[in-house]
Order: sequence, then C-alpha cells, then structure tokens
Amino acid sequence: MSGWKTRVSAAAPRAAVVLHDLFMVWLCWAGLNQFRYSIQSVSIDLPAFSPENLLILFAQGMVFWKVGLYRGVWRFASLPDLLNILKASVAGLVAIVLALFLYNRLNQTPRSVLVLYPIVLTALLGMPRLLYRSWKDHSLTRTDKAALRVLILGAGQAGETLVRDLRRTGAYQPVGFLDDAAKLRGSELQGLPVLGRVDEVDKIAPETGVNLLVIAMPSLDAASMRRIVAACERTGLPFRTVPRLDDLLEGRSLPGELKEVAIEDLLGRQPVTPDWKAIRGWLGGRSVLVTGAGGSIGSELCRQCARHGARQIALLEIDELALATTEAELRRDFPQIEFIPVLGDCGDAAVIEHALGLSHPEAVFHAAAYKQVPVLEAQLREAVRNNVLATETVAEQSLKAGVGTFVLISTDKAVDPVNVLGASKRLAEMLCQAIAGSQGTRFITVRFGNVLDSAGSVVPLFREQIRTGGPVTVTDAEVTRYFMTIPEACQLILQASAIGSRQAIYTLDMGEPVSIRLLAEQMIRLAGKQPDRDIAIVYTGLRPGEKLHETLFHADERYRPTSHPKILQAEAREVAAENLRLMRTALREAVVRYDLDQLAVLLREAVPEFVPASVPEAPQKQLATVVAFPARASRKT
Repeated sequence: MSGWKTRVSAAAPRAAVVLHDLFMVWLCWAGLNQFRYSIQSVSIDLPAFSPENLLILFAQGMVFWKVGLYRGVWRFASLPDLLNILKASVAGLVAIVLALFLYNRLNQTPRSVLVLYPIVLTALLGMPRLLYRSWKDHSLTRTDKAALRVLILGAGQAGETLVRDLRRTGAYQPVGFLDDAAKLRGSELQGLPVLGRVDEVDKIAPETGVNLLVIAMPSLDAASMRRIVAACERTGLPFRTVPRLDDLLEGRSLPGELKEVAIEDLLGRQPVTPDWKAIRGWLGGRSVLVTGAGGSIGSELCRQCARHGARQIALLEIDELALATTEAELRRDFPQIEFIPVLGDCGDAAVIEHALGLSHPEAVFHAAAYKQVPVLEAQLREAVRNNVLATETVAEQSLKAGVGTFVLISTDKAVDPVNVLGASKRLAEMLCQAIAGSQGTRFITVRFGNVLDSAGSVVPLFREQIRTGGPVTVTDAEVTRYFMTIPEACQLILQASAIGSRQAIYTLDMGEPVSIRLLAEQMIRLAGKQPDRDIAIVYTGLRPGEKLHETLFHADERYRPTSHPKILQAEAREVAAENLRLMRTALREAVVRYDLDQLAVLLREAVPEFVPASVPEAPQKQLATVVAFPARASRKT
C-alpha cells in the first residue's frame, strides 16, 4: 500500500507538468491563429476543442514523450533543457504538419502560424521552468546572520557553479568574486560583482566582511596555487578549495564539496595523466594478484585494477586486519568483481603456489615489502628475508605457474643505494632479471619516489606533529625528496605494465625535487599556523641510511623515452645469473642462522654500488665471504 502511495505521489507532479505543457500547446496554436486573423480584421470562430486541436495536442504530446521532455526536472532547468524544448517544438511542428495534411490538406492553416509556432511554444514552455528554478534558488538563499559570507577566488565556470551550489545549501552567502582577468573587472556573474584581482584579497576581504575564502580554480598549476594560498594566508581567514575533476571522477570528493587545500596541491609537479585507453586495453577482463594488498600502495592498486577493467583480483596479505578491511571496502565499491583473499606470507612458497592456483592470474603485482629506511638499518635480516628472498619466491612461483606479467614495485632508493632498503630492492631487481627468460613471463620493474600519505611517510608524520602542537621534526634544512600521490603511483604501475616491453625497468620523470623544510612550512601554514611562531621546526640530523638528495637515474642504465611522455625505460645492466644463484643460497643460509654480520657482507658483495651512508663499527675479526666471485670493477662512489 505504501509503495502504491509513493508511486502516486511521484506521478502527480509529472501529470501536472504534462497538463501544463499541453495547455501551452493549445494556447500557442489558438493564440497564433487568433493573432493571424485579427491583424487582417477578419472575424473567425475558433472552437476550443475541435478535432483539429485534438489532433495537434496528440501529435505534439507524442513528440514530447519521444524526446524525453518529462525526464527533466524543473528545479534544475538550464540551457540544455531549453534546447531540448526547441527540438521538441520543431519536431512537433513536423508531426502537426503531417497530421493536418492527412486530415484536411492543411485547409485554413495560415503559413505564418507554422513559422512562428516553434519559437512561441519554446518561450511558453521554457519561461515557466526558468522562473520556477529562479524562485527555488532565491527561496533557498539565506541572508540571516547564521549564513557564512563567502568571497570566491576565480570567476570562471567553476566559480559560477560554486555560487549555485552555495546558494542551494543555504548555509553560505556569496558576496563577490576576485579574478585576474582584466576583461571581467567591474562585471557581474550570477548577480555578484567581480571586485578585483586575486592578489588584492587581503585588502578586499576586510571591506566585504567575509568569513570564508573559496578558491574556485581547480585546474591551477602548483606554482599558481602556492601564490594564491600565500595571498589567502595574509588575510588570516580560513580558506577552502573546490575539488579537481580527477578527484570527482575517482570518488575522492563529492560534487559541491569544499575541501581544505591539500599539500599535494602545492607540490611543484603536475600529476601525470595516464593513457587510460592503453591501460584498459591491457588490463580489461584479466585476473590479477596483488601481494601486500592491505598496504597503502597495494590497496590502491587493487582499486585501480577494479576500476579499469580487471575481472578478478586476488589479495595476498600477511596482516589479517588489513586484509579484512581492504576486502570489505573493495566488495562494497566493486560488487561486480570477484575478490579472492589469501592470508599468508609471500615469502612462503606454499602460500604463493596456493594463491596462484586459486586465482590463475595473468598478472602479478608484487607490492609487499618493508620500506622504512631507519627501521631496516637495524633490521637487516628481515629486510633481506622480505624484500629479497620473498621477491625471489613470488617471481619463481609466478614463472612456474606461467603468469603473463610479473611487476616488481621498487624504489628510487635502489639507484646507487646508501641504505639497506635501497640495496635490498636493488638485489630484488637483479634476482628478477636473472630469473627472467627469453620466453614466458614478462618481468617488469617500476621505480618511483616517495609517496604522499603512504604508511610511515613524512606527510602524515608532519600532520600529526602539527595536530599536537609541534615541534615538526626535519632531518636537515637542505634535504630534498621526489614526491607523488598514491593514486598516481599506482597509475604509473599500470601504465608501465601496459607498455608491453620485456624485462624492463621503468621510472617516472618526476620533475624537480621538493624541499622537506619548505614542505613542513607549507603544511604548518595550511593548518592556519605560522612556522617558528606557532609551531617550531626542529632539525634532528640525517637518520641512519638517509642522504640529502635522492637519485632517479643510474648512469649506466641509459634511459630512453617510451610511448608515454613522462615514463622512461632503462636498459637493464648485465647481471651474472650463476653468481646470483650462489648468492641467494648463501643469503638463505645466513637468514636461517640469523647471521647479521654475514648478511651485511653478502649484501655488499651482491650489490657492488651499495655504499652505506653510515658504516657501522667493523667487527673484531675479518669476515670471509662464503661465495667466490669473479673479479669486479671498482665500486662507484
């Protein structure tokens, strides 16, 4: 019964709209005929409900229904609705002419009426809709003291849309725009004046008595955003921004939502735009397996695969809570995709064999790894076991299972490594290269820099330090790093996988490095505070294994461009497969014995370019290497 009442209540307004439009059709036709004859001083009797009028109403009504005129909502009537009405009026004229020709050969139908009919009918149908929307917008606009007065920076399309959204909510009162375009100076948009340039915000904001600034320029580059944020900070007022189009499409923001300016908005590099056609062409309909699926990179990689065409995704994760949480989120967001959760350690060959047997993947993304530089300096055994030997296990089992593509997710720290993380990831790259053959599985390595907001990264650390009142700890005033966002990192992985080369190493042209000191200062300002006044910045010195500046490219790898303008492919350096086979046997034996000294020697022997940033005190006795190696060239310094 309640469902029937709901359908009736929903149909009632639509029926009223249909009756309104048919009345307007009758009024237009009768009025034009009456006007036509009145200017000739001819008196004629035009009955209200003649067979001719009924035929006109029927023909025009069928056209309205066919063009979908009643799927629109008066509350949001706009220019596309008017164009749809004009199309329906013209099509209706054609239908009326055909109907009247068959009925009475257009007898006593003035040609001037036929010419004017679509124009007048469009006005009669469009004006009530636009007036209704204007009335609703006005009625929802609050002007009481509770409404926040808002100054909008940017008088473009985003600013115009923002005004509509703010008025619709009723909680905000837009008072004007600021824009740098000279042609807009003194003009009005949505009834609001353009008051001046953006860099005049600190003078204009106090004059207008606003409580909030909103940056409505979602396509700004990072340098321009930094300039505008600095101008907003001078006012001392809170400020927000509208979300970018990518954030809306990826579901990270909602339409009409105001969000705080994020630190990634201020970074000095534009996000890389992937070739989605190539990615979907490679990924579409495939089954994939992701190791470390509960981590920040692994979970986002699962989402990207699900969003861009994967048929089935196997999730391998050692943390049971992370596995359960990630699986639940994915099933909620992508109910049409099959997810196969597997709890276990990817260094266990039986676990990998079981996961591969369950999912039969065509691609394996190996994201599981330890990645905290200072931690791994003191945890050498786990770094080798998880980053090196587990990678070898996953790669060998993937090759054995006939997986089409194996993707190792590496780091820029593997280039001329100075820490255990970089050396272990470089050795993992070398092992994958040695395992790869001329046929069968494609082995791909993808390197990228630091990832914003990933677990353990500097951005969430700074955010928490600022939240608790500081101090913010920076290792060195001169330290720099390359940064990218988590979604961008995962898009790079998929893009590199789709390029199609065999045994390739890919890296991203990441532009200019970011100063960590400036990053800390910007995050403090975004929190509405001032560096060294409200929040102190303390320099603690480089931690074990850290260096001032990261290196993206190795001199001997000879990078060349790919089909994507921002992705470069390295020519892999030669590795001695037999030496690596002996080395990994020795590493496994040292891991079993928990022999840290032997592991340190073996890691340096395996990765000749590994020069630790801080060499620990030498052991009392000289350690002998258990594996004999051919003579090598001198190490790079």
